[in-house]
Parts: sequence; C-alpha cells; structure tokens
Amino acid sequence: MKNNNLIILFIADIIGKPGLDIATLYLPGVIKKYDADIVIANGENAWQGKGINEKIAAEYHSIGIDIITGGNHTWENYKIFAALKADENLLRPANYPRGLPGKGFLIHTVKNGAKIGVVNLQGRTFMQPIDCPFQSANFIIDKIREETSVIIVDFHAEATAEKQALAWYLDGKISALIGSHTHVPTADERILPGGTAYITDAGMTGPFDSVIGMKKEIAVRRFMTFTPHKYEMAEDNVKLQGVVVEVNPKDGKAESISRINLP
Repeated sequence: MKNNNLIILFIADIIGKPGLDIATLYLPGVIKKYDADIVIANGENAWQGKGINEKIAAEYHSIGIDIITGGNHTWENYKIFAALKADENLLRPANYPRGLPGKGFLIHTVKNGAKIGVVNLQGRTFMQPIDCPFQSANFIIDKIREETSVIIVDFHAEATAEKQALAWYLDGKISALIGSHTHVPTADERILPGGTAYITDAGMTGPFDSVIGMKKEIAVRRFMTFTPHKYEMAEDNVKLQGVVVEVNPKDGKAESISRINLP
C-alpha cells in the first residue's frame, strides 16, 4: 500500500461523545498506520446523537479529521447554520434546496500537493424528497474533474438499492462511493469494473450495545408501543469503524478498499 498512491481514510458516522472519545483515542494511530493523506468523517450525529455545532466540528479537526460530512440529521441543531458559514471543511448534502447555508462539495489539497474532491450527497428513498442525487452528482463531478480525478463521495442514504445504483451510475467517474446513514457496517466492499471503490455502509463510530447508537431499552419501547419516547445516547461497547481506500492519483482509480473495526 502507498507508493505514490493516495490513502483516504473515512471514519463512519461518529455518534455523540462516546464516538468522539474513541475517535480521539484511536484515530492518531490509525492515521499513522495507514499513512493517510486525508481523513473524512461523517459528523451528522455529533451533538448528542443528532446534529453538529461549531465547537464539536473544531474538536473533530483537532484530532486529525480534515473534512466533516453530514446528512439528514445535520439540520437538527440550529447552531449548524453558524458552523456551516464558519468552517470551510464542514459539508452538508449538496442536493438540499438552494439558499441553505454551507456547501456540498470541496477540493482539498493534501501535503504533497495532490488535490482530492470530496462530495456529500443524500438519498431520497425513505428520506426527504430533496433534489435528485444522480443529477446533482453529474454537475458536481464534472466541475471537480476540471481540477482532479480523485473524487470521494459520501452517499448518505437509507436504501441499499439506491446506494448501489448511484455507485454503478458513477463507476469510472469517481474514486470511491462510501455509504453512510444506517450505522450498520456491510461486508460488500469491492472495486467496481470502472475503478470505483464501493461499500454500502461504512458502519458507525459509537456504542454498539444499542440500537444504532441509542439506548436499546428506549428503542424497544418505541417499537412496542408506537408512542414517542425521547432517544438517549448509549455508552457501552464503543467501536471505531470506517474504511481505508487506496487511489492512484494519476487516473483517480481505486486500487483497494478495506474495512476498519476497532478495537
């Protein structure tokens, strides 16, 4: 691994303080182990399990996370609006309606001068009826490819079929499509024929004695009674998950993708 290739480290959805704590503990070693050129993390659940703010975004950056991506829960903390204006490396899904603060993609320059495009998109199946991620991707990727062929997409979506469909649609146009949102890691990482690395979901960085990060007792009660109960963060059996992708900077094609699961 490495040579002159770029190493992209993607940290799966970080859940509240338990997720931040384990990322703080393990991330420096993971970055060193893989000699990562860029660290991307989904942070839409950073603030008590839903949303993010400027303070937490700064903490993410302080432990080595370069780019923070988002999703449907991004908007659930009103302080996100100030954060999106202040933090150049904080993304939200690009296919939300025009006029909202923030941006859905960027081009990041790493230490050796190479440029890496990072795109945040959100699915529509079983989610909000926002703009089409397929059409949005066309415009964004064409724009980024004017500067670099290395492009990483965090596709925050519910449906496996929608994630797979977008990956096939973009195969050969991007370096990797990494699924997020479900908090359940999948074992289908692979390189598609056109050179795009793919995984349906990178998993979760947070407490696994839970229901997707929340206290299991409350989740069970909600399902059994069909009545509202406020979710609370779980705390036990915390893991750091994600993927590492190796990309050839000359043509933007991925050469490997592997899962991370710590401890």
